[in-house]
Amino acid sequence: MLLKRYTGNLLLVILLFLMLAFFFLGNVFIPKAIDLSGYPMLHSVFVVFLGLFLESIPFLFLGAIASSFIQLFISEEIIQRMIPKRPLTAIFAAIGAALIIPVCECAIIPVVRKLIQKGVPVHAGVVLLVTAPILNVIVFGSTYYAFQNNPAILYGRIILCVLTAIIAGLFIHIFSTKDVVKEDKIELVHGHEHEIQSSKWTSFIEHTSQEFFMVGRYFIIGALFASVFQVFMDRSVMADIGQAPIKGTALMMGIAFVLSLCSSADAFVAASFSHSFLPGSILGFLVFGPMLDLKNVLIMMSCFKRSFVVTYVLLVFAVVFSLCLIAGGLISKGGF
Repeated sequence: MLLKRYTGNLLLVILLFLMLAFFFLGNVFIPKAIDLSGYPMLHSVFVVFLGLFLESIPFLFLGAIASSFIQLFISEEIIQRMIPKRPLTAIFAAIGAALIIPVCECAIIPVVRKLIQKGVPVHAGVVLLVTAPILNVIVFGSTYYAFQNNPAILYGRIILCVLTAIIAGLFIHIFSTKDVVKEDKIELVHGHEHEIQSSKWTSFIEHTSQEFFMVGRYFIIGALFASVFQVFMDRSVMADIGQAPIKGTALMMGIAFVLSLCSSADAFVAASFSHSFLPGSILGFLVFGPMLDLKNVLIMMSCFKRSFVVTYVLLVFAVVFSLCLIAGGLISKGGF
C-alpha cells in the first residue's frame, strides 16, 4: 500500500513536468521527436489531439483538486446545511452555485460525484453537470465575443442552459434513484488506516493524483476519437443539410459531441458554422456540447453507474434538441 501511494505521487510529478514541457518547449521538441510530415492525416490527428490534451488537462487537474478538497475538508454536515430541502429550491441553488464554479465539463464530473457522496441530492448534482460548463464568466465572454453581431445566440445559450437544468433536475428527482455513484475505489483502498498514518495534506496530494489518473485515462481515449473525427469529417455533407432545422440541429449536436471542445473556446468554432447552419442548430452545438461530449461521457462512466449515465444522456439530448428547435423558430421570427 505504501509503495502504491508513492508511485501515484511520483506519476503525478512526472505528468506535471511533462505538461510544463509541452507548454514551454513543445513547439521545439515535438516536431523533431515525432516526425509525421510524410503522413499528413496522421500529423493532423496528432496536432488536434495535442490541442485537446493541452486545453483540457489543466481543467481535469483542477477538478481532481476540487474533488479531493471536498472529500477531505468539507464534512457531510456542512453540505447538508447548505442544501435547501425543497427540490425546486435545491435546483435553483445549484444553478447559483454553477455561476461561481469556473470549471469545464470534464472537471465538474468528479466534483459532482464527490458532492453526491457527501449528501448533495442527485437532481442537484445533475443541475451542476448541466450548468457549470456554460454559466461562468469565461464562457459568457467568449460567446459574446464570437457572436457580437448576433446577441440572440448568447442569450439563447444561457436561457436554454437554465431551462435544460430545471427540466432535467425535476425529471431526475421524480424518476431516478439515489444510488447512482460507483464505489469510490480510492476510498476503499486507503480506508481508516490511511487517515491515521497520513496528515490531511499528504492525503490530499495522494487523493488528487489517483483521482486525476482515474479520470484522465478515459479522457485520453475520448480525445483520441475526437481528434480522428475532426480530421476525417466531410464538411461538404454538413453544408447540404445545414438549412434543415431538424437535421441541422441533430447534426450540430452530433458534431459537438464528437469534437469534444472545451466550453471556453467552442463559441469560435460554432461561429465558423454560422453561415451554413440556422441559429437553432448553432444553439444545439453550443448548449449540448458542454453538457455531453465523447470524452466526458467516458469520464462519467468511470464515476457513475451505467444506468444513470444512459438516462442522463438520453434526457439531456431530448431536452436540448426540443428546446433548440423551439428557440430556432423564435429567433427566425424575431422573438429572441
